[in-house]
Amino acid sequence: MDIDRRNNVTVTGNPQGPTVVLAHGFGCDQNMWRLTVPALVEDYRVVLFDYVGSGRAEPSAFSDDRYASLDGYARDVVEVCEALDLRDAVFVGHSVSAMIGVLAADMAPERIGALVMVAPSPRYIDDEGYRGGFSAEDIDELLASLESNYLGWSAAMAPVIMGNAERPELGAELTNSFCATDPDMARVFARATFLSDSRDDLKRVSVPTLVLECTQDVIAPREVGAFVHQAIPGSKLVTLDATGHCPHLSAPEATNEAITGFLAGLR
Repeated sequence: MDIDRRNNVTVTGNPQGPTVVLAHGFGCDQNMWRLTVPALVEDYRVVLFDYVGSGRAEPSAFSDDRYASLDGYARDVVEVCEALDLRDAVFVGHSVSAMIGVLAADMAPERIGALVMVAPSPRYIDDEGYRGGFSAEDIDELLASLESNYLGWSAAMAPVIMGNAERPELGAELTNSFCATDPDMARVFARATFLSDSRDDLKRVSVPTLVLECTQDVIAPREVGAFVHQAIPGSKLVTLDATGHCPHLSAPEATNEAITGFLAGLR
């Protein structure tokens, strides 16, 4: 199947500039980057896509086996990069996509030359000496609720994930995005996301890396940002003046400034 159709690939911006790949998180699609794209298109070639099972990607390409782990989504990234013959692209991943980018960079190091991790978490479940923000029981309940009533779960959880209760339109947008995702495919992606443990993968990151965290984030508390920063040698940690898990929507100016500042340092 044609990769452009499979992953709804969009290429925009400056064709002569370095390439930046923007990757969305769980329950989202490439439209979530619409406030970031304008900050990049003058100087960079910008690639957007939807993971299979999300947005306007081709639903028939979905496979429970392939997408039951984050490796399947990382293969999407690698195959998009291969189809466009990208070299040393900067991969900007939101939420679980930050870890998907880590896996993709390990699979195809010639394709990805730097990482920007927006609200990353290598493991959501607390462990000895590690705070992910959730107990195992929390995640079991979250997944059970999602699997029994996905639309109800989306309506309840999306505003919590987004934060910024004083701006209900943001929570409503994330709710609509979640609800537009096929429930069966969302269940598979949710399990791959919330049961993942990518802590050891961080140690293999050898490219320049920017870690962006928010001052308050129920999905990725600041202890997680500190962990990711400490685990990746030479990484830069920036705490955005933003709340919630989607700073590219709730605080786009601060997010874009951090991203473009990092990109400028690579040139």
